[in-house]
Amino acid sequence: MSLFRKVLIANRGEIAVRVARTCRAMGIRTAAVYSEPDASALHVREADEAHAIGPAEAARSYLSIDAIVGAARRAQADAIHPGYGFLSQNGDFADAVAAAGIAFIGPPGPVHRLMGDKKGARRLMASSGVPVLPGYDGDAQDEATLTSQAGRIGWPVMIKPSRGGGGKGMRVVRQASHFADALAASRREARSAFGDDAMVLERFVERPRHVEVQVMADGAGTVLHLLERECSIQRRHQKVVEETPSPALSDAQRRALCEAGVAAARAAGYVNAGTVEFLLDPEGRFYFLEMNTRLQVEHPVTEAVTGFDLVRMQIEVAAGRPLAIAQGDLVARGHALEMRLYAEDPDRDDLPSPGRVLHLAAPEGPGVRFDSGIAAGSEVTVFYDPLLAKVVTWGRDRTESIQRMAVALERTVVLGVVTNLARLRAIAAHPAFVAGEMHTAFLDEHLREPKAPADPPPLARAAAQAALRLSSTNGRARAASPDPWSSIGPWRLGGTS
Repeated sequence: MSLFRKVLIANRGEIAVRVARTCRAMGIRTAAVYSEPDASALHVREADEAHAIGPAEAARSYLSIDAIVGAARRAQADAIHPGYGFLSQNGDFADAVAAAGIAFIGPPGPVHRLMGDKKGARRLMASSGVPVLPGYDGDAQDEATLTSQAGRIGWPVMIKPSRGGGGKGMRVVRQASHFADALAASRREARSAFGDDAMVLERFVERPRHVEVQVMADGAGTVLHLLERECSIQRRHQKVVEETPSPALSDAQRRALCEAGVAAARAAGYVNAGTVEFLLDPEGRFYFLEMNTRLQVEHPVTEAVTGFDLVRMQIEVAAGRPLAIAQGDLVARGHALEMRLYAEDPDRDDLPSPGRVLHLAAPEGPGVRFDSGIAAGSEVTVFYDPLLAKVVTWGRDRTESIQRMAVALERTVVLGVVTNLARLRAIAAHPAFVAGEMHTAFLDEHLREPKAPADPPPLARAAAQAALRLSSTNGRARAASPDPWSSIGPWRLGGTS
């Protein structure tokens, strides 16, 4: 079966740039979409063509199914890649794309809905032999029932919205007297964010680690894992640092975890790329958390150690091709880290830092990859996620990967907006991180008061502004787009074919 002629990328920022580059390497034309403030954004310049889809508000642009499908029709695209975030896990969007006669590069609508319901997903996993935390996933949602079930589970308890993600609506309750207020707050937030206030209760594990399994499945029923990632360093339940392999797992634990990930994907009837997320307790037991039915932000670390381009694999599966590798073909080499560069201020409770990027210096060197959605002149707005870029390093072992990360972060410069670079540098240098001693409260325990770097001197800001004026070009001019793997190293195995 032939591959696609043109792919519309239903996203923005670094993931849209990243998908466009793989499509170009495959000889596939790309169509970008953009809201009004994104008219000259980097992802627009990276694509072969671009289509306006609405105003700044995501609900009227990047979250509008009609706008996205309409743009795909105008572009005469034969496939849509959703990236992550926005509509990427929306079953109605996947259905609408299919109904328009366009291939969706991801799982079908019913799979999104099945795994997007945490209550139903927990039940499915438990019935399939995948470990789940003690908890409550019943249909009775009145306050009395939930209060009673929380007492049965035992304190502390985690309250989680049944739908949605990103940490929204999650609350840890440590005693019965606080439960009613926490439940009400979680329900309000869940209704606002997801339109559904059903809740799941789970036993809260102190100092857990967060590990996940990358899976890939084709339409013929083959399901593979591409090993695990550790994502324990988080803020507000959102990941900041990811790596593979996890320093917490023995070979036997790794095998069991990856087998559970494959079992979860099989139980869901999964197709395309997905991630099965687990909680690892201090005793080394793992429990199913949820399944993200899309490509993950942190997929580059998997690419770095396996040598496979996951976006290419996604496209090939969506075009009807079987997976070109068997589980036994997978060979992992070395260690990879990713740190997320955000336009946010760690000294002000991680508040977003909108503004204009005056200057960007990206790190280079052996084993370094920099996936960015910005360039000098880019506007960082309040309307979208403040993720600017991802710094990825590969090394022969974890020590070398950390060393390369420390150097890469020192060589990264962003002027014009406040970033979390100081925090990332502090993490890379922290003895607990270097020792692999991580858990989901790492930042609160070790880096509660990170110090932001001093503002650059006025002369540096003036020089950056002058350089920006001199280098400004037509907004549709294509930015430089090196192969994201070009500097990683000679160990790369190559993409699937």
